[in-house]
Amino acid sequence: MMEDFDEIYEEEEEEEEDEERAAEEQLLKYAPDPVVVRGSGHVTVFGLSNKFESEFPSALTGKVAPEEFKASINRVNGCLKKTLPVNVRWLLCGCLCCCCTLGFSLWPVICLSKRTQRSMEKLLDWENSRLYHKLCLHWRLSKRKCETNNMMEYVILIEFLPKIPIFRPD
Repeated sequence: MMEDFDEIYEEEEEEEEDEERAAEEQLLKYAPDPVVVRGSGHVTVFGLSNKFESEFPSALTGKVAPEEFKASINRVNGCLKKTLPVNVRWLLCGCLCCCCTLGFSLWPVICLSKRTQRSMEKLLDWENSRLYHKLCLHWRLSKRKCETNNMMEYVILIEFLPKIPIFRPD
């Protein structure tokens, strides 16, 4: 008898989850395509360029002030300016010693590159919580295929968050 009760309760939870998922998909359907900010630097280490374009995208007109956008990109570029020269030095050292160490000399570069990615993600999360989520925007670091070749690169995706209809009944 108790087993039947548990089954009914689980079915109701699944139906509620399906309804919530359908509502989220409906909201995301009307969101515009994300804005892509590509790297524009001369040095790229493991797909991460040493700076990003600071030109204001026209798709963000009316959503965020150009000054705020430029300040955010400058903070991101400042973070990259601090971390990437160290990564390049370790990469050169690792390549020189690669034959002797059977490739183990490249591990510090990989670890430093992951640390740089995490610091970029933390910075973008801070930017999101400080300003962009209030403007229904979400910045994130994303790996994309290059347009010109088969290499992968990191880009900043600026996604438009859907506005939740507050007047819709529950």
